[in-house]
Amino acid sequence: IADLSPPQEKSLAQFRENIQDVLSALPNPDDFLLRWLRAWSFDLQKSEDMLRKHMEFRKQQDLASILAWQPPEVVRLYNANSICGHDGEGSPVWYHIMGSLDPKGLLLSASKQELLRDSFRSCELLLWECKLQSQKLGKKVEKIIAVFDLEGLGLRHLWKPGIELLQEFSSALEANYPEILKNLIVVRAPKLFAVTFNLVKSYMSEETHRKVVILGDNWKQELTKFISPDQLPVEFGRTMTEPDGNPKCLTKINHGGEVPRSYYLCNQVRLQYEHTVSVGRGSSLQVENKILFPGCVLRWQFASDGGDIGFGVFLKTKMGERQKAREMTEVLPSQRYNAHLVPEDGSLTCLKAGSYVLRFDNTYSLVHCKHISYTVEVLLPDQTFMEKMEKF
Repeated sequence: IADLSPPQEKSLAQFRENIQDVLSALPNPDDFLLRWLRAWSFDLQKSEDMLRKHMEFRKQQDLASILAWQPPEVVRLYNANSICGHDGEGSPVWYHIMGSLDPKGLLLSASKQELLRDSFRSCELLLWECKLQSQKLGKKVEKIIAVFDLEGLGLRHLWKPGIELLQEFSSALEANYPEILKNLIVVRAPKLFAVTFNLVKSYMSEETHRKVVILGDNWKQELTKFISPDQLPVEFGRTMTEPDGNPKCLTKINHGGEVPRSYYLCNQVRLQYEHTVSVGRGSSLQVENKILFPGCVLRWQFASDGGDIGFGVFLKTKMGERQKAREMTEVLPSQRYNAHLVPEDGSLTCLKAGSYVLRFDNTYSLVHCKHISYTVEVLLPDQTFMEKMEKF
């Protein structure tokens, strides 16, 4: 094994000895073991603990046969990620077209386990492609490049169950696929990306953070520093096209899109709420949230029992006292929602600092009390990425 110091060679030999009982089940044992040692700074005990957990993960997910597994049709058609082309060193390139992804549609049409399994299948496909490239080029190809196209990223992508799925996948990726990422390249990122990244960064290692590269307005030219021009689709600024000339390379890169309702298996995803309150007949409930600086996102979800409920968002004009709706600035117009039939969720980018009031309105009902279950969160942008993006 090249590039190892004598102490590292000794650690590898000891690691091999420590896990003799599972060694025969590992692909390319020495290369595989080195990934784990490097990920945990050649800490033998930590590396062994994580590797043994990974072996359990391999059994649970049946990774030995996952490449033969076919995801449900809706996942194959609308989960916007694909392998397309290679960088200058032969590493495969994985594209994720985030902006056109429909997280709610997918989670209403397939199980969380199927969506996670499809992502793990992509990881195994990437490793298989690395193996093929190693054989083709006569050198080791061990890492991949990921390109995240965020054009069209919006508030719908902050839907809580969708973010929780992303967090779970990120955590599993760190634990089970160490040392395979060369760079994670972000293009066409809106300011909302700083909020999205802040929601998942705690599930990523510091090493992964360092590999995130955000490209600015000149991203098409900058991308050629990482990927050869003939391996980049025209859509991404260079020369690769379909045989029919399509610049998006639709047969190579899945662009996802809105999931048709004909695929839906259910009308709602089961949610858990942090608060349950009663809103008396002819009254309203105000839930106040302080926003310290612009760019934060308010995210909510609620359900009602006993009938529909009015809901709107307001910005207070006077601090320290309760105000009536007509005395505040209306940010999201109040309207009645059938939240007793289908739970509601939504989000709002706060353009100003101040006290935002989420108002549940039952003033129109003179007979029925309503029981409201709700969760409200303030999502903060990652300041480092906010500063980087403001320079573009």
